[in-house]
Amino acid sequence: MARGTLTNQLIDQHLISGSMKEGNEIGVRIDQTLTQDATGTLVMLELEAMGLERVKTEVSAQYVDHNLIQEDYKNPDDHLFLESACKKYGLWYSRPGNGISHPVHMAKFGIPGKTLLGSDSHTCAAGSMAMLAIGAGGLEIALAMAGEPYYLKMPQVMGVKLIGTLPDWVSAKDIILELLRRYDVHGGIGKIIEYYGEGLLQLNAMDRHVIANMGAELGATTSIFPSDERTKEFLVQQNRELDWLPLSAGSQVDYDLHEEIDLSQLEPLIAMPTSPGNVVPVREVEGTTIYQSYVGSSANPGFRDFAMAAEIIRDKNIAAGISFDINPSSREILENLILDGSIGALIHSGARLHQAGCNGCIGMGQAPATGKNSLRTTPRNFPGRSGTQEDSVWLCSPETAAASALYGAICDPRNLGMSYPVINEPREWRLIDNMMQPPLPLEFAKKIELVKGPNIESIDAIAPVPDSFEIPVLLKLGDNISTDTILPAGAKVLPFRSNIPKISEFLFEGIDVNYHHRARSKMATSGHAIIAGDNYGQGSSREHAALAPRYLGLFMVIAKRFARIHRENLVNFGVLPLIFVDLADYERIKEDAILKVENLYEKLRNRKSQFAIQVQGAAPVDVSLGDLSDRQIDLLLRGGAIQTRKIA
Repeated sequence: MARGTLTNQLIDQHLISGSMKEGNEIGVRIDQTLTQDATGTLVMLELEAMGLERVKTEVSAQYVDHNLIQEDYKNPDDHLFLESACKKYGLWYSRPGNGISHPVHMAKFGIPGKTLLGSDSHTCAAGSMAMLAIGAGGLEIALAMAGEPYYLKMPQVMGVKLIGTLPDWVSAKDIILELLRRYDVHGGIGKIIEYYGEGLLQLNAMDRHVIANMGAELGATTSIFPSDERTKEFLVQQNRELDWLPLSAGSQVDYDLHEEIDLSQLEPLIAMPTSPGNVVPVREVEGTTIYQSYVGSSANPGFRDFAMAAEIIRDKNIAAGISFDINPSSREILENLILDGSIGALIHSGARLHQAGCNGCIGMGQAPATGKNSLRTTPRNFPGRSGTQEDSVWLCSPETAAASALYGAICDPRNLGMSYPVINEPREWRLIDNMMQPPLPLEFAKKIELVKGPNIESIDAIAPVPDSFEIPVLLKLGDNISTDTILPAGAKVLPFRSNIPKISEFLFEGIDVNYHHRARSKMATSGHAIIAGDNYGQGSSREHAALAPRYLGLFMVIAKRFARIHRENLVNFGVLPLIFVDLADYERIKEDAILKVENLYEKLRNRKSQFAIQVQGAAPVDVSLGDLSDRQIDLLLRGGAIQTRKIA
């Protein structure tokens, strides 16, 4: 077990239950929560269902950053609902256009040593300033707001030592891409990644944000950086110097796993379609034609990321036929880039400037053309995530994105023939605080009524999975199925996030457009099952990807392995997440096979970790509950967490 780590210090200071032994379930106190509009609407409905009067955290903030397109009433109605819920329950409300939740929360509320739980998988970005910041499903956030602990398995701690000096044209994005090249999208599962070493001094707080953010793509529980002078610089810039305190690992530290990156040996890297782990040097794919180059997102949200792109293209023109999209991460960064002259240089070059928010990262505009390559500084390139079903998205640094926009093809920025720009942040940083609405005092909050438009549906009770059942397998899926594949993001789907019956119509549409109809046809008489490969449910934390299938009668998913957040979400909504004992059995179960389970409750109550499932016309298959805790098994017996958490 790791000792002396910063991770252990933070967990120990917030430990409520369990022992810090690898694999044990522990409960930790949550100081802050973060929700965004694609997941927050459901969180607020869960607070309503639980009867909560007021949040019990030190800080809870709701951001409107995903669903900014207002092509009809649905998104603006949800914005009004979220604003009313913030007033009623005591949250900060970040207005539409203020920016992406992660950099804004880090700037306005991030405090070294605090815990942060967010209904967005990239909440882990706040680990850049020594916070224990974890992404989870919305129901976990609602429970944390109600004052309950967050439960997780005690992870391994992987120490990553950074040594050496970054070469010109190599930046923070290349560091995390190097880890993805080594470990792929499942290499961080069950781990917290802790960074240390003299190489950290080259990385400011927002550079560290880039790396911590994309730790989610490794499957890591979170990533953690020490709080040092670079952290202090950031808080001073935000006029929050009093929130700073130094935090680091002890002098005698012992990590469970060790890794080292010599920064001086890195070169520009790029993740090819369609996985963040499909990483190669840029030089190997140089010359590949592109349609789009895109700078911004929570994965490259800092001032230097945009200013770097501006300096590369200053007094030049982007290539003909290229859409060079600039997506500011926050209104504050946008205004400082305007004052600095960077936005003027970008626009003069032919760039397209969009509003501050997530935008094209989650398919909310800026979709690439059919069959064309799109370079993006975003964290993910799962199939169809951009909004174009057969998209071809490559992940890269701002340096590579800007260089490629100039040449109309993927370009190693070292071949630009220019000196590497030196980026200095403004001496006088302009703060923007008028887009954050503070919580109302309790006496006024009690008078607030929730504003519900016609698209907002309250959450209905979910019955537990039956004790015995016989159900068909409606889908058989491969490895690394993401929540984007289970339930797409984008302008067509996300406006229905507060309407479970409607959003369920889009489930698995990229795999089987008839899944919704086939599942509904089984609802009246039985449920159904899904078979999946390794790392099922990777990516976004959206709990709709568990709740909507459960609404359609999903009783169980049998997989080789689950992604952490999605498995939690399945349990929270009463879906059995089962694991093949013998991975060879995955090949034996075919789509449309009939599976039979008997006396399930007895198996669960007796904590029978393994049991057999009957397969019609074939030999039984042994499945396991894995390392589900007693608490999680009790939730499955009751039909999920929301059924057991009525407060009023």
